[in-house]
Order: sequence, then structure tokens, then C-alpha cells
Amino acid sequence: MGRLFGTDGVRGVANADLTAEMALGLSVAAAHVLAEAGTFEGHRPKAIVGRDPRASGEFLEAAVVAGLASAGVDVLRVGVLPTPAVAYLTGALGADLGVMLSASHNAMPDNGVKFFARGGHKLADELEDRIEYIYDEHRRGEPWQRPTGSGVGRVRSYDEGFDQYVAHLIGVLPNRLDGLKIVLDEAHGAASRVSPEAFSRAGAEVITIGAAPDGLNINDGCGSTHLGQLKAAVVEHGAALGIAHDGDADRCLAVDHTGAEVDGDQILAVLALDMRERSALRSDTVVATVMSNLGFKLALEREGLKLVQTGVGDRYVLEEMKQHGYALGGEQSGHVIILDHATTGDGTLTGLMLAARVAATGTPLRELAAVMERLPQVLVNVPDVDRGKVGTSAELATAVAEAERELGETGRVLLRPSGTEPLVRVMVEAADIEQARAVAGRLADAVKSALG
Repeated sequence: MGRLFGTDGVRGVANADLTAEMALGLSVAAAHVLAEAGTFEGHRPKAIVGRDPRASGEFLEAAVVAGLASAGVDVLRVGVLPTPAVAYLTGALGADLGVMLSASHNAMPDNGVKFFARGGHKLADELEDRIEYIYDEHRRGEPWQRPTGSGVGRVRSYDEGFDQYVAHLIGVLPNRLDGLKIVLDEAHGAASRVSPEAFSRAGAEVITIGAAPDGLNINDGCGSTHLGQLKAAVVEHGAALGIAHDGDADRCLAVDHTGAEVDGDQILAVLALDMRERSALRSDTVVATVMSNLGFKLALEREGLKLVQTGVGDRYVLEEMKQHGYALGGEQSGHVIILDHATTGDGTLTGLMLAARVAATGTPLRELAAVMERLPQVLVNVPDVDRGKVGTSAELATAVAEAERELGETGRVLLRPSGTEPLVRVMVEAADIEQARAVAGRLADAVKSALG
């Protein structure tokens, strides 16, 4: 069996790749693995289960709850809440396990199962591997050990989680948002109730779009992957800014008052300066991935801040932050991690912090985001090549060295083999878009020649 767990749990087309039987089996396996690891020792185990509004989440939630309860785990069902809310409640309620059913920014037919360990942190890779092994053993006929009588898990709804999470968000804000008119695009997703409530309680005048989930419309032409509606709404209503989330609200992108996009790199730059002023940016360091725009790195250097870069994926950003105690990190896509207040990317928290900076300074978001200049970035996918030889081809190394010499200090080249397809991604940044395109074209040809 190929590895089920990706970088963000188990995902696939619901009821095809990800079935009720799989969700139930993975949940039972997770309970057994955590029991093996001593997580449940000395007390009755407890799990938090939440989901986004996808129609398939209804039956998958039932399967997960059934699996956990059949393995002797008490379950609190928190209903439709963002991924970071489930992570927060897992920690706040002293649960042994958190489970979120969501496929984030993916289209509606997909869904996923994501596990959180005690404290609301992502499960360690070795535990995920063990869950997969135990699950596979059961599929091959190995019987589960099942409790009976009073040993079975009890299930109840925990509606208080909504207010508890919103109160947490409001409680960590450095200042209120009074006087700000903000448009929120909720992607018809998991934050459709939470985010407007939090921004309103913080004092903002809120206009909401994409906040009428019907189980089928999540991420459909709205949210952080489709900013057109938000841009138009911000301009139409004369709002100070707009905030867009994805389906499970672990991402945040923004729009300034003119309708221009403010991406994850720019949000990180704004928050970094804010946190330094409040002595909250430990080691004056921000963590981001190698895909961050070169303009972001140059802006931090100009401000006397340090940038640590990791591989692509918010899990690698989080690992680096936890290992060295850094307070702020994220990705260009809008995954922003503020580790003092969240154990994962939290789109609502990020949007609130960004709006708080606008309110505190009285400075428009457009001006705040201008701390960094996004350099033109060109990405070319080169298919049908041997991606495994990217780091060993002398011909390719020569082509890259020539490109780097041409670009100098104001440009950058990144060649990255895809983790899922037989292709290589060529990314080029330069001060001029035409130069970036020309260099990217030449490097794409070099990749075909060397690895085709």
C-alpha cells in the first residue's frame, strides 16, 4: 500500500478514495496507536472532532466518531469549525486527540482526515506511519481489540467550542478594530460563522460574502483561491481592506482598499514589523519557504530582520519554528503561523492581526504592504523528465550557474522536482518580468535537454 498520509493528513475524493470504512478504520487505528504510546495512560481518553461544511463531512464525521467511540474514546463533536479551532480546542480542553474533516482549499468532491496530538499539534510522522501500518493490518484481517460495556466511548455535542474559540481570538488581539470597514470572504467554508463574529466583536464594521455554505459550494469561485469577488466588494463598499479564507480557514490572503491583492509574503512582512515593535518577534526572525518572493527577503534585510527558509509546506515551517522557538512563519499562499497563539496556520487570527495593525497605525494596508516590493516571478512546469536527476546533472548545474550570474543580487532561480508528478518546476525571479520570462524559458529548455 502506498503511503496514505500526505503533508496534511489523508485526502482524496470522498466516497471514492476516502470512504466511510477508511475513515472509521483510521480512527480506530489512531486510538490504538495513541494507547500503545501511553497517551491514554491513567485516564479515560477524549477526542475533539470537527469538520468543514462539505456534504461528505456529514457521513465521514459519523464514521470517525463511531471508530473512536468503538475503541473506547469519549468524543466531543464541535461541528463545523475551522481547522485551527479544532487544534486550539484539542489543547484547551485537554483532549488526547483532535480530528478535522476537511480538504482545505480543494474542490467540494474532495475531503480529508487530519489528526492532531495532545496540545493541538500535528501528529509526529512516526505516529502517522504506525497508524497506517495498524490500519493496513486490520484490512488484512487482523481483528481489533474492542472494549465492551462501560468501556465504550461516549459521544456528545460540544457547542461551546464556537464561543470558546472566538473568545480566544479576541483575547490575543493587541488592540480593537473600531472604525474599520472590512469585507470578509469565507469561501462558503468552515469560518462562515466564526470569522464574522470575531471581527464584529473586535469592533469592525463587517460586510460578509461567501458565507452561506450549503455543503456543495465550498471554495466555488470564492475564498483565497478566487479573489475576484472580494476585490470587487472592497471597492464597491469603500472598505479599508478585505480578508479571504480557504475552506478550512487555515489560510488568509488580503485585499487593500484599491482592490489590489496582498499575499502571504506581504502579510508576513507587515506582521513581522508589528511584532518587533511589540517585542513579540523572537530573535528578530521570520520563517518562510524557499518559494517566498525575493522581495520579501530583501525587505526583511532592509529592516534588519532575519529570514530562515525551509522546504515547501507549512509543516516544515512549523517544525523550524518549534525547534528554534521562532514566533512567526508562513507561506506565500497565506498559511501564517503565529506560534504564541496557535499551533497551526490560522486564517482568522492572521486577518485579525493584520486589521489590528491597520487600526493601530491609522495607515492604509496598501502603504503597510509597500514595505516589500514583489519582484516578478515566473513559474514553468517541465513535464515528462527524470525529476530524480535534478541535483546530479552537470549540464543543468552549468545552466543554473549562468542564469544566476545574469540575474545577480536582484534575481533568483529555483529548480524543484514535483513530489507527485514526473515534472520539474522552474521558478525565476528578476527585477524585470521580461528578463524573468527569458531566463525561465532557457532553463526550461535546459531541463528538457538534460533530464528528458
